[in-house]
Amino acid sequence: MAAERLERDFFARDGLTVAKELLGKILVHETGCGTVRGIITEVESYMGETDKGSHTYGGRRTERTEPMYHAGGTSYVYLIYGMYSCMNIAAMREGIPQAVLLRSVIPADEESRRIMTALRLEEQNRRRARQGKAPYTADSCPGTLQKSLADGPGKLCIAMGITRADNDIDMVKSNKFYVTEGQVIQASQIRAGKRIGIDYAEEAADYLWRFYL
Repeated sequence: MAAERLERDFFARDGLTVAKELLGKILVHETGCGTVRGIITEVESYMGETDKGSHTYGGRRTERTEPMYHAGGTSYVYLIYGMYSCMNIAAMREGIPQAVLLRSVIPADEESRRIMTALRLEEQNRRRARQGKAPYTADSCPGTLQKSLADGPGKLCIAMGITRADNDIDMVKSNKFYVTEGQVIQASQIRAGKRIGIDYAEEAADYLWRFYL
């Protein structure tokens, strides 16, 4: 039986609650290689216009940040360093730009592991080709790749085939990009820490708004 999809009422809550409750849920994405499913294991909350770590701090409503202002459950995919995608899901209701950054997933099944490996290999081999190096194969790929298929925002998007084309998707309605129920997570399994890569955010850099299993 297919796992139950998360509906609007799940996402239409504050970003801290949504972030913690996304742990253990399953992100589903249709790719050219097939359907890939990842169990969410690490997230970060971004709490809108008063959060100095957020793209919308101070009311920055731009073409880039517009998806954060849309209804909870909307995807927000942006580029970092001009090359890597980061995947977020909007929380709260329309007009309140809170969001959850997905930092890490693990394959939910062996088929997803196969697809994630293939997509990561494809990306690594593009880099190796630019460097004039021989490509890796499924048998020759580094063991570190298997151990860290999607343990970072950029790796997650590569492994799950998520690109800027997946930005501003209503994940409550989409048949190709959505979140389902997954593992039952107890509060005692959740750890909290500082968000990563936002040293510029002054006191907000110290908020314990990163949650992981």
